Amino acid sequence: MNRRDSLKFLGIGALSAATLVEGCKSPGKNPDSSKGDKAADAAQPGRLPNEIARDKKLNEEKFFNDHEMATITVLADIIIPKDAKSGSASDAKVPDFIEFIVKDMPEHQIPMRGGLRWLDMQSLNRYNQPFVALSNADQLEIVTAIAYPNKARPEMQQGVAFFNRMRDLTATGFFTSKMGIEDLGYVGNSPNVWNGVPEEILKQYGMEGV
Repeated sequence: MNRRDSLKFLGIGALSAATLVEGCKSPGKNPDSSKGDKAADAAQPGRLPNEIARDKKLNEEKFFNDHEMATITVLADIIIPKDAKSGSASDAKVPDFIEFIVKDMPEHQIPMRGGLRWLDMQSLNRYNQPFVALSNADQLEIVTAIAYPNKARPEMQQGVAFFNRMRDLTATGFFTSKMGIEDLGYVGNSPNVWNGVPEEILKQYGMEGV
């Protein structure tokens, strides 16, 4: 089982129902927004006007600064990297999804911002550089120290809590995106082909030729 498969079976199972529901709503900017408000609204059937207006307002606001977004992008791609089957988390616009979610669900704001600062402090203390400036190997060394709660040292627990949240948001964002759904192979309900009652069943009940 590769890293991506592990996320499917372990990461998604840990997601809260509330986060998953929110993740299916309106993750990030509507790609059709440039066509005008009416076109964008029409692309969201079944949603109330006040819901559409609220999402538009949230999309126009900005919570994370550029450095924080760059860090989120690096972390998201470490959690779900590009592989032979599909793109990475950032290819699926997961950082935009996380930016939207922390505005839609403000309880994520302080833990996420605090966690990003904790990560940079660890990087500065170890390597005298912020996390995004580190080599991939050094980034993975820090992530490995917080990615496995049962193995993490006591002084790393703040980082563990942050990474758990980041991993859940990343998995939610990816696997509720078009790319992520295709990666899972989920096709939803599809019409069946009905060729009538099987011949062996008709024969069993003496109804051949009926």
